[in-house]
Amino acid sequence: MDDDKDILDVVQYILEDSGYEVDALSDGNLLFERIRANKPDLVLLDIMLGNLDGRDLCKALKTSVETRHIPVVLISASHAAGSLDQKGAPDAFIAKPFDIDDLLGVVKGNLKAA
Repeated sequence: MDDDKDILDVVQYILEDSGYEVDALSDGNLLFERIRANKPDLVLLDIMLGNLDGRDLCKALKTSVETRHIPVVLISASHAAGSLDQKGAPDAFIAKPFDIDDLLGVVKGNLKAA
């Protein structure tokens, strides 16, 4: 999930081109509704989501009994992995700009761990 449509489109293209099924979302307010409907194996979240903070969404996912098993990868250009709260922390962090191979490696690694 990313509020920048161009980045969202690029990430979706990269993942789909690599054989992953992607359900892209640009509105964090719909995250839990979409998770209930689609039951994803992994969630990619940008930290900066307009009026929402991806860290808060990650914490909500990681502290909920229904979603804590889902690997969450946070992506950000303006925050460092060290600034993340340990409770409800993501399974991985990717800094923007990111290398395509790094993105795919993190996704693959977290799907294997799930």
